[in-house]
Amino acid sequence: MPYLTTEKKANIFATHGGSATNTGSIEAQIAMVTERISSISKHLQQNKKDHSTQRGLMQLVGQRKRLLAYMQKHNLQGYRALIEKLGLRK
Repeated sequence: MPYLTTEKKANIFATHGGSATNTGSIEAQIAMVTERISSISKHLQQNKKDHSTQRGLMQLVGQRKRLLAYMQKHNLQGYRALIEKLGLRK
């Protein structure tokens, strides 16, 4: 069973990107990577020795970090709103 169905992806894009077809917006990309990170984190809590998935998780965290840095540099108000909405930094 896939962790993200088409409906769930469309919902994420509609919520964060403005519409279900706006997959290129930086907010939608960050939200999608965050959803993947949470899914993989749940998997790794049950499968502690899955090192290849752990490496993939670290790559996704780095990708999200780069996307957030880009957004912070170009749209500070949007960055702060997205951080609050996704509950990333505490």
